[in-house]
Amino acid sequence: MPITTCIFDAYGTLFDVAAAARQAAAEPDFAALRDTWPVLAEHWRLKQLQYTWLRAITDAHTDFWQVTQDGLDWALDKSGHAGDPALRARLLALYWELQAYPEVPTMLHALKAAGLNTAILSNGSPDMLNGAVASAGIGDVLDACLSVESVGIFKPDARVYDLVGQRFDCARDEVLFVSSNGWDAAGAAGYGFVTAWVNRAGDPVDRLPWTPPHILPDLTGIPALAGV
Repeated sequence: MPITTCIFDAYGTLFDVAAAARQAAAEPDFAALRDTWPVLAEHWRLKQLQYTWLRAITDAHTDFWQVTQDGLDWALDKSGHAGDPALRARLLALYWELQAYPEVPTMLHALKAAGLNTAILSNGSPDMLNGAVASAGIGDVLDACLSVESVGIFKPDARVYDLVGQRFDCARDEVLFVSSNGWDAAGAAGYGFVTAWVNRAGDPVDRLPWTPPHILPDLTGIPALAGV
């Protein structure tokens, strides 16, 4: 069936999760982070994701903001910055203002001009997502921001992917699901979505039962995949 609905993961897909650490490192007050911010950003993101998986399989759900803070605290400890509360506060504040990747606005405008449904489906809590969307100025080209908080479990649980059909009344094979997380793209493929993995880092494909049929270096090719 033709694609009618394009669904995007948020963090790492539309929004650059390394932007907070990169911005803080460029500020005079946090010069100590100048040479280590990429490692801090990597640790922060990895722990953030790991904590969502552990909470999902142990039935210990909390919202994504708590997971984000917990991941940052571990990363600060790991990188030797645990004793800097001002840095912690600044990084968390910047997370509400993450930059969108440069190609995002043009890509979303192309999809909307073609009459397709567009939405975010994210682990993020509604207030976090609303803040990021407003900061990036892309609210006018998104029909919805769907959050796992409505089902109380993180991706890749099928109940999260169910939210798309409930919102847009579409078949699974009408959905192009786009994520920068290989495990998320694989999980969505197993669910029945057409999936695209945005593999900006050139990572190997995850060894999972499902494989995303499309692998792209960035989001510029999404309109073509959607038939636009």
